[in-house]
Amino acid sequence: MPRSEDAYDVVVQRDVMVAMRDGVRMATDIYRPALDGRPVEGPMPVLLNRTPYNKVENERTAGYNGWFARRGYIAVTQDCRGCYRSEGDVNFLVPEAEDGFDTLAWIKDQPWAGEKVGSWGTSWSGWTQTAMAALGPANLAAMVPNMSGSNGYTSSIRQGGALELRFLAWAFWHSALNTQAKLKSDPHVAAALLSGDQSFRDLLTRLPIRRDQTRLRLTPPYEEWALELTTRADYDDYWRHPSLNPSLHWGDFPEAAVLYVGGWYDSYTRGTFESFVGHGAAKSTTVRVLVGPWTHGGAMPERTYSGDVEFGEHAALADFRETHLGWFDTALKGAEDTVQPNAPVRIFVMGGGSGEKNGVGRLIHGGKWRDEQEWPLARTRYTNMFLHADGSLAETPPVEATSSTTYRFDPANPVPSIGGNVSSLSAFSGLPAGAVDPESVPRAECLDEIMAAGGFDQIERAGVFGCSAPYLPLGSRPDVLVFQTAPFDHGMEVTGPVEVRLWVSSSAVDTDFTAKLIDVYPSNRWYPEGYRLNLTDSIVRLRYRNGDGTPDFLPPGDVTEITITLYPTSNLFARGHRLRLDVSSSNFPRFDVNTNTGEPIGRERRRVVADNTVFHQAGRSSVLVLPVIPE
Repeated sequence: MPRSEDAYDVVVQRDVMVAMRDGVRMATDIYRPALDGRPVEGPMPVLLNRTPYNKVENERTAGYNGWFARRGYIAVTQDCRGCYRSEGDVNFLVPEAEDGFDTLAWIKDQPWAGEKVGSWGTSWSGWTQTAMAALGPANLAAMVPNMSGSNGYTSSIRQGGALELRFLAWAFWHSALNTQAKLKSDPHVAAALLSGDQSFRDLLTRLPIRRDQTRLRLTPPYEEWALELTTRADYDDYWRHPSLNPSLHWGDFPEAAVLYVGGWYDSYTRGTFESFVGHGAAKSTTVRVLVGPWTHGGAMPERTYSGDVEFGEHAALADFRETHLGWFDTALKGAEDTVQPNAPVRIFVMGGGSGEKNGVGRLIHGGKWRDEQEWPLARTRYTNMFLHADGSLAETPPVEATSSTTYRFDPANPVPSIGGNVSSLSAFSGLPAGAVDPESVPRAECLDEIMAAGGFDQIERAGVFGCSAPYLPLGSRPDVLVFQTAPFDHGMEVTGPVEVRLWVSSSAVDTDFTAKLIDVYPSNRWYPEGYRLNLTDSIVRLRYRNGDGTPDFLPPGDVTEITITLYPTSNLFARGHRLRLDVSSSNFPRFDVNTNTGEPIGRERRRVVADNTVFHQAGRSSVLVLPVIPE
């Protein structure tokens, strides 16, 4: 069967109120293929998108639903619970499993719906897909979760026990923009929220948030789940819910063809590959993964750059909608596979570019696409790079009987985050002058980006949260330990999962350890001081070092080994470059800052300076484990 073509007009039925099992109704728009102004008769395949971001604005911005309808699909788009025109209360991701399942059941009963339904969407709208799939809906036959999670506790919501602050920021700006009538029945509430006063940017210096002491008190459903995310640091039943942890439910997924899409600088990179591997092992259906050098967002796969780094024209997909269409045509209409017919894994290997600065000032890092048959790659040579007292990284282990480095970690002066795998870490800045209705203004015009995603030189600069003059390299801070290789005499590709295993101790009852992998460019005419490109990072909270989500406090001064699981990456370290590992105890505001007091998380009121030690000696050899791909 040939690919679907633009052959129809579109008619739209707006705000159909679809009842869920508890009686709450979800506002749903239906885009139907039409001829001469009348919907085409007979059942047709359906594509479902469920969103917390205002279905009307999404369509105005990206136009996916009308685009699909013109190609012979009935496109159904729905505001999630508590959002915009839907009823009910926002409760983070929790309602998405049942609400999605019930929406699919409703679709099945419609006379215009074919037997097969596909789903699509980015971020939260990716979670909505895997959440409903976890309940096993029979009519779900295809999914394209773009940049979505696998296990919210181990990455993307919490990570190593620490909280990714992006969802806390999300609660503040989304509550301001959400126009649901019930949420803001009092006009004074809307006026207060839309003023942009008491920015989340300012609150970052006073975390953790406290009940009734922020603007969230004006929108109680948001305050409730924001406090829950802040304080619920142990792994319990909350984190086992299918909406937050689809990885526990892959075996219950229907036999749907799934394309997981992600980016090396996305906030869900680890989850994307976990989903591909775990879901693919649990089901016999087609499961594939596509990962480019992108940051987070539905439009990012069509960009050639991430942050301050350019990867070349070929890094971008020409039209991400075409990728979706090809996938759905194959799964729902029986067309020939044109997306990834020969490889379950398609990745962009970053690096190998000229290292020059392009016309808009970005580093030309380069890269190329490659098809693979599995993940991690079967030919991977896992290579231990040991940390040494002189700051070197080498394949030879340390021989000193006693060797360690101690630094002082002050929670009041955390290491600023400069780029990385982040999204939605913005503050609501108020409506533009003259605007009175948030639905009439593009969302981006109302947001103040606190932290930028992507690749950046690891040097402080004006405009980056937490940085101050004289804007020195992060590695010059006394609380950042730098370990790096000698310059490579030939290129080395690192593709796959990355781990750092550290032997550590602390003077505090609890603390954090962070790790960041960096590609160090040598000095050149475009960057006389070189360029220190961040690739991936992560964190571990010491009380959660065992990995089971149960707190286990390490007595001050005791030594233990910890494992920091960085997000996977793919990068060619070119000849003359160095590979660098930074170790510290904070990465803020990407992650919340440990107060080092051992108080209940989310309820801390004190800060304690900690002396943290990393060992690099015989018997306690700290090591970076790299997935090296042979030439």
